[in-house]
Amino acid sequence: MAKADDIAPQAERLHGPLTRLLRPLVRLAIRSGMTFPALADLLRELYVNVAEHDFALSDKEQTDSRISLLTGIHRKEVRRLRGAGAPVRSVPSSVSRTSQIVARWLASPRFSDRKTGPKPLRRAGGPGRGPTFEDLVESVTRDVRPRAVLDEWLDRKLVAIDADGNVVLSQAAIAPGAGDERQLHYFGRNLHDHIAAASANVQSANPPFMERAVHYEGLTEEQAKKLEALSRELGMAALREANAQAQAETESEPAAGERRDWRWNFGLYVFRSREPDGDAPQDHGIGSK
Repeated sequence: MAKADDIAPQAERLHGPLTRLLRPLVRLAIRSGMTFPALADLLRELYVNVAEHDFALSDKEQTDSRISLLTGIHRKEVRRLRGAGAPVRSVPSSVSRTSQIVARWLASPRFSDRKTGPKPLRRAGGPGRGPTFEDLVESVTRDVRPRAVLDEWLDRKLVAIDADGNVVLSQAAIAPGAGDERQLHYFGRNLHDHIAAASANVQSANPPFMERAVHYEGLTEEQAKKLEALSRELGMAALREANAQAQAETESEPAAGERRDWRWNFGLYVFRSREPDGDAPQDHGIGSK
């Protein structure tokens, strides 16, 4: 629900930022075969859904007329579309399970080394000492057989079997490739959270979320690649540390009466591109809201 002290910018001031924000999404939609009418239908549903749920008044029933006033959509269309709109927090079960197991493998001292990263894990019944892949899976869930998880992950190349017969984590498990179900899930989730944080900041006199970027133009291609490699290294170190701390928190017992109904997301992004020739001023420094 919108807060009384929101200080959202005027609509005309959003045209420029929204054009830049939506451009890569429109490019993706066109490349994926989503036409403008299909996107317009989706936006119409979403406008009604957001107005219905996020702008409801606590002491009054949300009516078709009020939703029509907020959105500019005709009352007949509002009546037809109320209740529509994709749920924001739907998570495919396979995505949730995979993410939890990978997070445990990367963070738990039992399955990962602070310096060298995730340990190779023995297969069930295999020779040697140390934890097995079965131990890892069962530390997260007992609703699925570890062997079924291993077969699925081998097929998807999330893990491999090394020369000693141990199961090793692949980069694909951490960074999903094109077409992977997890990639599309996190595409929506991470962009949603980034935009939600930035939107909250521009509507608040005291921005509630950290949202920062270091940005430089006027670089050579080699310099851009060098800075990208540095940022990947720094970013992965930060993500591993945050994941280890979060795992420790989730494994601790909550205080009496304390509810576990909050979520947290810490994200990073890196981007580089060749800029078209022009007379635009150099834009670099630290950007924040």
